Amino acid sequence: MKTMISLRKHRYVARISILLVTLAFIGGTVGCGQYTAPVPYTLAIASTAGGLVNAPGGGNHTYNNGTVVDLTATPTNGYLFAAWTGDVDTIDNVSAATTTITMDGNCSITANFVKRYGLAAGERHTVGLKTSGTLVAMGDILYGQCDVSGWTHVLQVAAGKYHTVGLESDVTVVATGMNWDGQCNVGSWTDIIQVAAGGLYTVGLKSGGSVVAVGDNTSGQCDVGNWTRILQVAAGKGHTAALKLDDTVVAVGDNTSGQCDVGNWTGIMQVAAGGGHTVGLKIDGSVVAVGDNTSGQCDVGGWANITQVAAGGLYTVGLKSDGTVVAVGSNALGQCNVLGWTDIVYVAAGSFHTVGLKSNGTVVAAGWNLYGQCEVGGWDLG
Repeated sequence: MKTMISLRKHRYVARISILLVTLAFIGGTVGCGQYTAPVPYTLAIASTAGGLVNAPGGGNHTYNNGTVVDLTATPTNGYLFAAWTGDVDTIDNVSAATTTITMDGNCSITANFVKRYGLAAGERHTVGLKTSGTLVAMGDILYGQCDVSGWTHVLQVAAGKYHTVGLESDVTVVATGMNWDGQCNVGSWTDIIQVAAGGLYTVGLKSGGSVVAVGDNTSGQCDVGNWTRILQVAAGKGHTAALKLDDTVVAVGDNTSGQCDVGNWTGIMQVAAGGGHTVGLKIDGSVVAVGDNTSGQCDVGGWANITQVAAGGLYTVGLKSDGTVVAVGSNALGQCNVLGWTDIVYVAAGSFHTVGLKSNGTVVAAGWNLYGQCEVGGWDLG
């Protein structure tokens, strides 16, 4: 009898032990984090003017922790993809239109697009980019700066003092014109998404957010090799400015008039560099400027509803949201006579002349015309 009771007792203890071990295993699994319920996070996606996010689309999306989400941004006609901004720490490549983001928390990101630059004004010449990717040019031909008729598949154009630069669809760069300082030595550049032409130098923004430059470096305007996370570049007479992904601005080069004193700027969406001044367009449509103001070219404090800015030699031009144009600064040669312009979608400022692209593809111009740089009335860039 005692043996029977003892056997039953051992079986009971064994069953209890198994149950306790099982409960302990389950409890340990939950308590030690070896198994946790998926945590949902929100991915909020927005885009600037000029494009859309096709995958996964704009708005709010919910994903579990650790999910790798495909991102695809597509620019509309006349625009180029620039970069992703916002909570971008887990984006694989912030400068790629097609990339991924890994969800490890709530994220808010924006796809940024920039206008395809269809018009450029140099010292004594004007260049227009057609929607076909070909170019037209008017003005001084002394250094070959207007020799662009053979260029095709161009996405963006820039004009320096005596040279012209084009960004091609395969993200390489071409240049023509004066090359005394090596400003046209861009043949080896690759992976470029934007170009800017200064007085005697050229700047290129790479897709990864770094910057390259060639040409005259007397004032250090080409010392951009350590720049990172750049969204847009602008080249002046002897200084270079750049918009960063965090909406701040950096600048190098000639600072004799304080044109590089942009370190405290915030909330900027576009920059322009002139002869001796720098202009910043703020997200709210207002404008700031620093540098040489001897002709009033920095008197932009009262401007509002501006969508694009351009900086000339001694003047500044602003495109308003209603398609009209404003200008301040030197008007010695009529370069600021733009108040009657309407239906404008893009403006460019040279040393002494201003050009504007209308929505129908035609072009208007004002200012110095000694070399025929303002004879653009017959152009149709559409």
